[in-house]
Amino acid sequence: MENDLRLKPIGIGSLPHKNAQDAFEIVKKDFAQIPFFPQLANLNRNEDMMSQFLEGLPSFSVENSQKFVLNSESDDFLMEIEEFFSDYEEIISDINSPLLEKYAISPKCSSTFVLFENFIKENKPLYAKGQIVGAFTLCTALKDQNGTAIIYDETLKDIVLKLLILKVLWQIRRIKTANPDTIPIIFMDEPSVSQIGSSAYITISETQVISMIDEISKIIKNNGGLSAIHCCGKCDWRIPIMADVDIINFDAYTYAQNFIAYHREISKFLCNGGKIAWGFVPTCDGELLKHLSVDILSSKFRDCVKYLTDNGINEKLITDNSMITSSCGAGGLSIKDAQTAMDFVNELSGRLIKEE
Repeated sequence: MENDLRLKPIGIGSLPHKNAQDAFEIVKKDFAQIPFFPQLANLNRNEDMMSQFLEGLPSFSVENSQKFVLNSESDDFLMEIEEFFSDYEEIISDINSPLLEKYAISPKCSSTFVLFENFIKENKPLYAKGQIVGAFTLCTALKDQNGTAIIYDETLKDIVLKLLILKVLWQIRRIKTANPDTIPIIFMDEPSVSQIGSSAYITISETQVISMIDEISKIIKNNGGLSAIHCCGKCDWRIPIMADVDIINFDAYTYAQNFIAYHREISKFLCNGGKIAWGFVPTCDGELLKHLSVDILSSKFRDCVKYLTDNGINEKLITDNSMITSSCGAGGLSIKDAQTAMDFVNELSGRLIKEE
């Protein structure tokens, strides 16, 4: 990867707006170098992190706003999955297959994707950011008809993994159609990875999770994109590193010490071309933003860099391979506070670039 991502700002997930055009004004203002399509769950619940990527899933239903069910005992299930697997094989062999449009993110699940595409066509950025919910997170949230998470059913898990791959390929194709020279950066939102090893997932091995992340990461890379993972809690950071993603993004405001404690693994990751997207701007509390400044955030970044350099990692290697984000999506903030947070991301990036 080139150093043109060095300390650049990049957006993470959601915004609180109920108007797509207003939301995209933030993208144009603060993330023009790497545009993204914000998720607006306050406008439409279909834009929730998980709901947005469920179109096309065989025998799927939403029983209520909190319960997602995949019914493998429905009469049509076998016929639906046979068609799904057939579609998948054709698309994997030819990303230009018209069948891929069956697995599009439709306007009813993203009010901002068309604005995102048009921005890429008009401005031709070097990079553009897409996203999917992570396979592990989705497979622990989706249940079968008996109420069991589908992570425990190999067939259902495979269907979900392949559906997410199709969502990735569709985004890459649309970005490349908008501008062939734009490089897609596809984030996998994996908040549930922070729960690996807890009592909730005691029977799930690290190897299983790494394999799921790695399969999607390889598809992204093989189709001209960069793969990224976002986790907003404490995490065993060996998992995404071993999954061979290009970019690791985390809540650096709250969990920096948890992350930098893995300095040996981080050193190897950076030396192998990996990048760190530091989520130094908090989005959990609007009041917190009132007491922040770019000086405070810049100091926190410098403290992390110093810890890593004190543990033997070259400072230039760190800064050359760093990006700046918010800690998580800003969908839970007020519109005013979300704008403040996104401005902080852009301003912190500018400050750090200027200081170098």
